[in-house]
Amino acid sequence: MSDPGESDIPHTTSTLTVGNRWDHILARVGWKRSGHRVTPGLYKLGRPGDDSPVFVTANYTLSFDALRSALAGIAGYILVLDTKGINVWCAAGKGTFGTDELVHRIESCQLHDVVSHRKLIVPQLGAPGVAAHTVKKRSGFKVEYGPVLATDLPEYLESREATPEMRRVRFGLRDRAVLIPVEFSSFLVLLWVLVFGFRIVTADASAIPEAAFLAAILAGLLVFPILLPWLPTRDFSSKGLILGGLVAMPFAILTLLSPSESAWWRQAMGAVSLILIATSITAFLALNFTGSTTFTSRSGVRREMFAYIPVMAWMCGLGVASRAVLYFV
Repeated sequence: MSDPGESDIPHTTSTLTVGNRWDHILARVGWKRSGHRVTPGLYKLGRPGDDSPVFVTANYTLSFDALRSALAGIAGYILVLDTKGINVWCAAGKGTFGTDELVHRIESCQLHDVVSHRKLIVPQLGAPGVAAHTVKKRSGFKVEYGPVLATDLPEYLESREATPEMRRVRFGLRDRAVLIPVEFSSFLVLLWVLVFGFRIVTADASAIPEAAFLAAILAGLLVFPILLPWLPTRDFSSKGLILGGLVAMPFAILTLLSPSESAWWRQAMGAVSLILIATSITAFLALNFTGSTTFTSRSGVRREMFAYIPVMAWMCGLGVASRAVLYFV
């Protein structure tokens, strides 16, 4: 099958340039977080024919590049959905990598006139946003869910069947660690406000509260992703509360044991308020990490938010109120 407009389909390759890799670094550190995008539409990879496979991905550069670089030597088409510069997993959760956008992109790219078959290979992590039966009904294209990792696609294409290992979702130490820079950069403002802004409600000249808040932030952003599988409990928030409490405890003890002319109750209130604030900080950052892992679901995150955010808010509010009392009384 040939189409006069097929020559207008842009080409891409499986080779990543220095510019691509630099873009990946900037994306990893959160620089212009929403600016790492590929123009949505249909792309040729190699020299595809009308029977070549069609792969679906997001218009986030890391997602697009991960797919094309894994298909070295394979000719096909890549259908890029408009996910607003968000990766496949997160976009599926937000609904931008979804049924409506997929059907719209099939129609706008006139995919029926480009390929003779009616099959799409959609990444497994995009399944939460795509209703295969609806796509089939509305567009005529059958959705095949490919493996979790794009690197498994060459083997998958040989049989069009994913092995159990290909279906297995992993979130190992390397996967968690690579997310730390972007999370850290996102909370630099929080770091500034808590470490320096809380000086105005510090009842004495001690640097212990600032050190505790800094440790709480670093625990939530750096330590939590690393220790995630080994922290007890299932919910991210409760894991964060445990980690935050452990991190805050030494600073609370230092507050109690530090030489001071203040009454004992002031030192005790200072220690308790420090634990309340620092623990809620770590727990909040841990809850935020649910958006970075494939272990969670929309319903699970929603349940956790309703259950724990009020607890965190009360803890932080009581802690701030206590420090305000110490400041003014």
